[in-house]
Amino acid sequence: MDKIIDKISWKNSKVLVTGADGFIGSHVAKALAEKGSEVVTIVRDIKKQSNIDVLGLKNSITIVPGDLVDYADCERAINEYDIDFCFHIAAQAIVGPANRSPLSTFESNIKGTWNILEAARLSKTIKGMIIASSDKAYGQQKKLPYTEDSPLNGYFPYDASKACAEMIARSYFMTYNLPLAITRNANTYGPADMNLSRIIPDVITRLLKNKEPVIRSDGTPERDYMYIKDAVAAYLVLAENLHKKEVVGQAFNFGTGKPISVLQLYKKIISLMGKNVEPKILGQAKNEIDGQYLDSSKAKRILGWEAKYDIDKGLKETIEWYKGNFGL
Repeated sequence: MDKIIDKISWKNSKVLVTGADGFIGSHVAKALAEKGSEVVTIVRDIKKQSNIDVLGLKNSITIVPGDLVDYADCERAINEYDIDFCFHIAAQAIVGPANRSPLSTFESNIKGTWNILEAARLSKTIKGMIIASSDKAYGQQKKLPYTEDSPLNGYFPYDASKACAEMIARSYFMTYNLPLAITRNANTYGPADMNLSRIIPDVITRLLKNKEPVIRSDGTPERDYMYIKDAVAAYLVLAENLHKKEVVGQAFNFGTGKPISVLQLYKKIISLMGKNVEPKILGQAKNEIDGQYLDSSKAKRILGWEAKYDIDKGLKETIEWYKGNFGL
């Protein structure tokens, strides 16, 4: 197969966004719908409340019942809706459940990826794909920040699943010339993250409910935290540049390059919320890497992308959203 890709135009394009019922996927789907795309997603479980409801997307996207681990569901969604482009963002993305239940994580994150890739390979309409990996695929490194040339040392279940998915995606590009690129994003936060096991929404919502905040680690791990609007911009600009030979088949880091420890992050949140509460530090987090942050200079050089939100600006917007919407 030899697919020639032109620069994508979002207006009237038919775009499949896997994971549009989750945090990042819902924001990407919303941005695409606002640009005039016909957005389709595959949803396995009809939850009492998903991000499709929280962001008010139900009337602006098409929801196909199905499961990414079922190849027939992937094929049907792509073929019946004549999909032009795919953002594969769906994943079991939480480290704790991944450690407790590795098989379901591998099935979701690895098999789900090869199914969507195979359906895209056989599609007559798909012009390109963006595959979501993660900074976690790098695992433990002696040298920081991670660059795209750093080896993928993901040793724990979630980390390994993202590294495997990347290798499979790359094989589809190298073997079948399937036009795709890979995102390796920093920890992403912002409005409408309904997974309250993540530190930022967890601390904010606990403080709003006057509950004691909890830090599961010992507070020292350093991470790169990227605001959701920067993440959405990264996905779109990568897709919009997929026609370039220096982009197609490549992986790109997207992050701020400014690591902050969990305890420093906590102090910023309570300061911005006008609180003075000591957290309960559990020190129980397992399989956590001490330091993770990204060098995004390749994205700046080739795509013209860089994070526009620093941690304070992003946290302010996030806190305001939860204050106004936490009754959801």
